[in-house]
Amino acid sequence: MEDQRLSFKEMCARFDVTPRTLRYYEYIELLSPDREGRSRFYGPREVARMTLILRGRKFGFQLEDIRQWLQMYEQEGTQAQMQTWIEMADRQLRELAEQKAQIEDAMNDLKSLRDDTEASLNG
Repeated sequence: MEDQRLSFKEMCARFDVTPRTLRYYEYIELLSPDREGRSRFYGPREVARMTLILRGRKFGFQLEDIRQWLQMYEQEGTQAQMQTWIEMADRQLRELAEQKAQIEDAMNDLKSLRDDTEASLNG
């Protein structure tokens, strides 16, 4: 089991995060590494949690939502966690669709303004 643990530096390198980010995730209780003196070691549980945290961030979830969702597994089990995940995913999909529509509107407006400006230069 000892060789399945990652040091602080190895954890940062594996997930391509800064030491500050990793410390912050510990501070807000997303991660709980084993401590030996001043050293921190991350086992399979923490590696799995970090994978889920980064995936959640990629999808735009807030850290507090991720923290509560991860805690749910320990307090209520897999079934409740999966149901909550579906609800969170549905909310986030709606939010992303709204953001996509806003971006498409902005792109269309910008393209129209650009085209009008080009036409006035040429015309």
